[in-house]
Amino acid sequence: MQLESILTIERTKAKIDGVSKKRVLELLAKTFSEAIDGFDVDDLYHSFLGREKLGTTGIGGGIAIPHCRFNTGGATFCVCLSLSSPIDFDSIDGEPVDIVFAILVPEDAESSHLATLASLAELLQGPNIVGKLRAAKNNDALFSIATSSN
Repeated sequence: MQLESILTIERTKAKIDGVSKKRVLELLAKTFSEAIDGFDVDDLYHSFLGREKLGTTGIGGGIAIPHCRFNTGGATFCVCLSLSSPIDFDSIDGEPVDIVFAILVPEDAESSHLATLASLAELLQGPNIVGKLRAAKNNDALFSIATSSN
């Protein structure tokens, strides 16, 4: 997967105030809905919240990959956030989260959904990538690091 095919600079936010897991999910929904015509912020928020109720998307190491199926018109979309301060995300390792990649996939996505998640998780295991993402001071730098690492 080429991250630049699903992530845009408009959906990349560096050093934002997260405050809480629910607030981050709200910010993700807002970012998607502001950048993509026809996406309802409340529907997106409830979709993300519903997915989190099934189990945490905090994968460990300070990283979360919230994801859900949504009526995307057949496309997959991504948002990348770095948080100014780590927050509790109920991660599998108990560590707070400060790097968030959210993915929206089409409602009928099956294997492609899992492949996208696996590719992103693999990317985030790369040498030094998470440290570089954390060090990014602005949206442009965060986007550049995220998209040049694959």
